[in-house]
Amino acid sequence: MNKHYQTIKEQYIYWLDTLGYSKQSVYRFGTFIRDFFNWLTARNIHHIKHLQNSHTAQYYEYLQSRENKRRKQKGLSNSHINSHFIAIDRLIEFLHQNAMPTRLIPTNYRLYIDQHARINNIQPLTQAEIKQLQDCIKDSFLHLNYKQRQIKQAQLKLVFVLYYACGLRRTEGYNLTIQDIDFDHKTLFIRQGKNYKDRIIPMNKNVYLSLQDYIYNHRNQIKTNHNRLFINNTNTLLKHLKHLQSVCPIQSIKDKTLTLHLLRHSIATHLLQNGMSIENISRFLGHTSLSTTQIYTHIANK
Repeated sequence: MNKHYQTIKEQYIYWLDTLGYSKQSVYRFGTFIRDFFNWLTARNIHHIKHLQNSHTAQYYEYLQSRENKRRKQKGLSNSHINSHFIAIDRLIEFLHQNAMPTRLIPTNYRLYIDQHARINNIQPLTQAEIKQLQDCIKDSFLHLNYKQRQIKQAQLKLVFVLYYACGLRRTEGYNLTIQDIDFDHKTLFIRQGKNYKDRIIPMNKNVYLSLQDYIYNHRNQIKTNHNRLFINNTNTLLKHLKHLQSVCPIQSIKDKTLTLHLLRHSIATHLLQNGMSIENISRFLGHTSLSTTQIYTHIANK
């Protein structure tokens, strides 16, 4: 990406931030625009004034055929493509508001999302499978020395504490810091969750003890250039989770697409199966709309 596009991307990110977009949205939109500018550069379009509506249409077609870098031989999901073009439409608004040389108009390109198919594709882990995965943590990373193995296993335990037991979204767990944990009141403070909402989550006894063990026996012993609980980024955490899945001998677990968000789906389903009201589950997950939470009634019934 050349300096011209880099400058526009930086100004665009700053613009989103001043409009009040969450850190997660600012980061994701910046990443999408970086990919778009790299695609333009590869086609010898080096200045924003040369960008035409036909180019955004071509990019839309390109994304629909592009390979998913995380899941080989699978394309991008419709929701992911839609997110790309929401970011591009915001970019076009930004260009016009800042009187930059462009004749682009917002694309409003959006693909249909089949909600029934999306729900049917969610295969949460059972409560027994969650326990089996946790029991396998001690068998993970055996090829590493003791010190390296210990911290990776400790992070895997934290993954289950935050993404399963507390039902956090991927970036909510990743952004959590030691300062966001209140051991006196046994609560977690979630900053700028989805839809820019802060919320407080109570800790049960197991979460409380697990967090104390992780912070005092592991996290405080490691020096980093950040104050987040997790030492590694979410891509690395997902790789660790995949490694845990590979050492687990249970075939039903191996057959599932294991992600950080699947742990959140799993706890929501288990809470519903254990009798918690849909309203309380909605508050626990930080959902804005009750209809979003109601997908778990379909998953539990399935």
